Formats: sequence, C-alpha cells, structure tokens
Amino acid sequence: MPDNVSPLKRPPIRQSTLVRSDRDHTFEVFVRDIGAWWPTRSHSLGQEKVVTVTIERELGGRVYETWSDGTDVAWGEVIAWQPTERFGMTWTILAETTEVELSFTALAPALTRVSLEHRGWEKLTAEQYAAATTVTGGYEAGWRSILTLFTTAAENP
Repeated sequence: MPDNVSPLKRPPIRQSTLVRSDRDHTFEVFVRDIGAWWPTRSHSLGQEKVVTVTIERELGGRVYETWSDGTDVAWGEVIAWQPTERFGMTWTILAETTEVELSFTALAPALTRVSLEHRGWEKLTAEQYAAATTVTGGYEAGWRSILTLFTTAAENP
C-alpha cells in the first residue's frame, strides 16, 4: 500500500442490553446455554439441521454448531475467557475473520449490562462489507435480535 493511503476504517458494531439477573447467571446463560436460546433457524449455517451450539469454555476453545447428522461446523475460536466478566471469539462465518467480544458488568445484585462489540470489518472488501451490513439490516439488526433473545432467556430461567 502506498505511504499516502491509509487503511479503510470501519467502526465496530457496538450494542448493549440490560439483563435483570445477576452477572454470574447472565454469563452462564450466554456461554453454557447458547444452544437453547440462539435462533439457529435464522442465524446459523445449518439452519434447520442445527441441534445445538457449543462454546468450549477455555482460551482456544471452539465455538461451533452441531447438526442432526453429527457434523460440527465452526463459528470461531475463544480468544478472551474471563468468566463471568468477558468472553471473546473469532467470527469465521464471514469471508474474512472478524471478532466478537462481550463484557458483563454488574450494575446491581440483579442487573447486568452486557456490551457487545463486533470488530474487524476493515478486513472485508467493499462488496463483502456491504453484503454483511446492508442485507435485511445486516449484522447490526442481527445482533440486536440476538441480544433481545438472550436477554429474554437470561431473565426467564
């Protein structure tokens, strides 16, 4: 790249939600119970074939969906693991690998702020970025939907 050209900057997607539950429970619902509340029919690679989603609870652990025929399909790898405060993963579903990180902040004994950041969009070409961010609201709308479903699951054990 010539010296006078700076790399394309694309802001991360940042969203948050308030969960009426303690931080430990909120974190566990996201990490341990993701297969129960994640909308796999609309937000997965296997759609109706998906039977569960798994996060391996360690740095370097896999994040993957399992299909009814036993096939595992990777979503990424755990890159941040600080139970019950922070979870991060690579997101390998796009044409280039991006990163998703969630932080869990206790605001009161039964109130937790969950903040999500999806970053690394500058790795995508203009066409890939447009496809990921504009089709039916793209990832912005997708994460909003995911956080709503997650909040409901965490608040209703």
